[in-house]
Amino acid sequence: MTTGLKLTSFDDFLKLARKQAEPQQLLFVFTRNELPADHTPEQAASYAAGQGGHLAPVVCVDRGLHEISGFEAFASEAEEHIDDWAVIFAAALPGIGNRPPTPLAIDQALERMVDTVRSGQIASYIAFDREGTPLRLATTH
Repeated sequence: MTTGLKLTSFDDFLKLARKQAEPQQLLFVFTRNELPADHTPEQAASYAAGQGGHLAPVVCVDRGLHEISGFEAFASEAEEHIDDWAVIFAAALPGIGNRPPTPLAIDQALERMVDTVRSGQIASYIAFDREGTPLRLATTH
């Protein structure tokens, strides 16, 4: 997706996707903050104090641009189906030749996206908080 628009909100992401020459399918991975299974006592104490943990994927979904009017409606729909999500990772999958991406391409891209979010490789995605504000996340390994 070409940029030129500064993203200050989820709705800016939608505007940018709508400006693309090829049809876009939007991909989302909803995550929640969890304590890793192999955590140390120090990590558990930090987590109990409201710090630390990791973002674990809980739901992935794709939407066409015509299916999302704005963040408020999208977040409201998510609230009905997903408990305690913390961060949404978003990406756009372009079509080819003025045709939308195929269902197979969408499924493969979502699977790859979940795997990379799970492993902390998030640099190619845009992260949004529960208010639709873009986040800058750092990874530690």
